[in-house]
Amino acid sequence: MASLGYFFVFWSVSLFYLFPLLLERFHPAKSRVGLIMGVHSIAAIMVRPLFGPILDARGGRGLAIAGLLLMMATMPGFYLVGSAGMLALLLRAANGIGWGIAPAAMLAICSDVAPADRMAQALGMIGAAGIVSQAVGPTVAEEVLRRSGFGAVFTVSLIALAAALLCIAAVKETPPGRIRAKAGQASCFSAYPFTVLFVIAAMPVIHGAVRGTVLNFIALFSASAGFVRVGPFFVAFSAAAILARLGLGDISDRHGRKRVIFPAALLISFNLFWIAGVRSYWAFVMSGFVAGLGQGLIFPALSTYVVDFLGRGNKGLALGLYLSLFDVGMGLGSPLFGWLTDVAGYRQMYVVAGCLLLLSTLLFSFKAPPIPESGPVLSGLEE
Repeated sequence: MASLGYFFVFWSVSLFYLFPLLLERFHPAKSRVGLIMGVHSIAAIMVRPLFGPILDARGGRGLAIAGLLLMMATMPGFYLVGSAGMLALLLRAANGIGWGIAPAAMLAICSDVAPADRMAQALGMIGAAGIVSQAVGPTVAEEVLRRSGFGAVFTVSLIALAAALLCIAAVKETPPGRIRAKAGQASCFSAYPFTVLFVIAAMPVIHGAVRGTVLNFIALFSASAGFVRVGPFFVAFSAAAILARLGLGDISDRHGRKRVIFPAALLISFNLFWIAGVRSYWAFVMSGFVAGLGQGLIFPALSTYVVDFLGRGNKGLALGLYLSLFDVGMGLGSPLFGWLTDVAGYRQMYVVAGCLLLLSTLLFSFKAPPIPESGPVLSGLEE
C-alpha cells in the first residue's frame, strides 16, 4: 500500500512536467521557467533534513499524511495561474514543501521491512513505483491537456494525491525498531577529509541537476525540435528504468556500489550528448530509453551508498540527506540551465550538462571511498 501511495504521489508531480507549456503562453524567459520549476525542489531541500531524524525515531506514516495534505491544499491555486509570476512561484514552493516530506516518509515506511543485505534492490523496487508513474503521468497529462486543458490536468493531479492519501491512511504504522547509531558512527564525517565529503555530496547534487534538464526542459526541447509528442520519451524512459531496477536492482548489493555508480553515470552523461545531437523522432525516443536505463541503475546504488556511509541506524537521516542533495541539484540546476538555454540554446545546454556529470563522476570514482556493507561505518550493526 505504501508503494502504491508512492506511485500516486509521483504521478501527481509528474503531471507537472508539462507545466512549462502553460508558462510558455506568457512568454517568460527560460530562466524564469527554470526558477518556477526549480523552486519546487528548493522548498523540499529546506525541510527534508529536519525530518530525517524524526523518521528514524517515529516512523513515516504521520509525516507522509501531513505532506500529502499540504500538497493537496496547494492544488486549487493552480487553477488561478494567469502568468509566470509570483502566484505560480509560491504555489510551486508550497507544493514542494509537502513534496519534501511525503516521498521520503513513504520510502522510509517501505525500507523499514527491507532485508539488510538487499537494501539497494529493495530501494530500487520501491522506486520502480515512482518510475512507472513517470510513464503514466506525462502521457496521461498530454492527452488530458489536448482534450480538456490545463484545468483538467490539475484535477487529475489532485485526484492522484487523494489516492496516495487513502493508501497511506490504510497502512498500519510499523514501529521503526531500528538499531541506534553507535557513538562511532556520529563521527563518520570527521573520519574523512573535507574534499572526500564534498565529492560524495556533489554526486547526487550533479545527478539531480542533470536529471532536471530532462524532466523540466524535455517537453520544451521536443517542441523546439518539431517533435509532436513527448509522452513516448517518458514511456521509454520509465520502461528502461523499471527493467534496470527489477532485473539489475541487486547488482550493487552483489558487486559494490561504486562499480555500478560509475558506468551508470557515464551512460547518463553520454546520453545527454546524444540528446544534444538528436535529429529524428525515434532517436529522441530511444534516448529516453537510455536515460531511463542509466537512472534505473544509479539511483539505488548511489542512495544506498549514502546509507552505507552514514550507517543503517541512520537510514532515515541518510535517505533524507540523499534526497535533499538531489533536490539541491534539481532546484539550482533548473534556473541555471534555463539561463544557459536562453544564452546558447537547448542542444548546447545538454552538452554542458553531460560534461558536468562526466567530470563529477571521474572525481567520485577516484576520491569516494569504497564502503562495503560490513565496512567501518557499519561495523557492529546488525538487523
